[in-house]
Amino acid sequence: MKIDAHQHFWNLEKVAYPWLTADYGSIFRTIEAPELEHHLKKAGIDQTVLVQAMDSYEDTDYMLETAAHFDWIGAVVGWVPLDQPDEAARRLEVYRNHSVFKGVRHLIHEESDPDWVIRDEVIEGLRVLAGYDLSFDVVAVFPHHLKHVPYLCEQVPNLRMVIDHLAKPPIKEQGWEPWASQLEAAARYPQVYAKVSGLNTAAADTAEWSARDLQPYIDWAIETFGAGRLMFGSDWPIANLAGDYEQVWRETNKALQDYSAEEITAILGRTAQAFYRMDE
Repeated sequence: MKIDAHQHFWNLEKVAYPWLTADYGSIFRTIEAPELEHHLKKAGIDQTVLVQAMDSYEDTDYMLETAAHFDWIGAVVGWVPLDQPDEAARRLEVYRNHSVFKGVRHLIHEESDPDWVIRDEVIEGLRVLAGYDLSFDVVAVFPHHLKHVPYLCEQVPNLRMVIDHLAKPPIKEQGWEPWASQLEAAARYPQVYAKVSGLNTAAADTAEWSARDLQPYIDWAIETFGAGRLMFGSDWPIANLAGDYEQVWRETNKALQDYSAEEITAILGRTAQAFYRMDE
């Protein structure tokens, strides 16, 4: 099974997305499931993980409604207010009734406080999340958030986490440290996984990028995490800001071509299926 472990939809008439402004150009519009479907078929993708695009119940409810109409959406990563643990628990009691609801994400990179995720009340919220055996997607946008992952692991050791987009390494600048050391530190904790996703927009502002640009960063991720804790994601439609779905799929596969069939199978589907428990 091939799985796209990170994609989004948004409906500007149903949900407010304050971060999505006209500066985003071609994706500043309603973008929904039918638009993605033909890209999935062309790439041979069997299922996707639909990830929240706003910290709101409206966005999560919209995603769950969408998932009910498209059986190729195998998991939904929604939102609850992690900084309000009691309210988070009440809402998780509701969302747990949806079999596709598999985890939570918060747009921590949109918070004015770069240390928001390690606040005491958020840690308590993450403990609530772990108590429901749900996962946490970490929007670690380097250089601010990746360094917090080991602390989160120590505070909430039973919480399964996945680092979105390899924490957006400084590919465009061909940077390396301290991103590489911070990723390695996060990888020391077996409950932490990472997504090979969103790298094209870290590499360029246009479609003028290739597997060669991504290769060192993907290689390091495989060296530190192993293929069994890495998963492919398109980050569509954000991906359209620097190419398109086909380019992301093609160049990611090129970057993986020298790895074993077992490793490629893990990254392109098996890891996501296990992490998000998509068979349950």
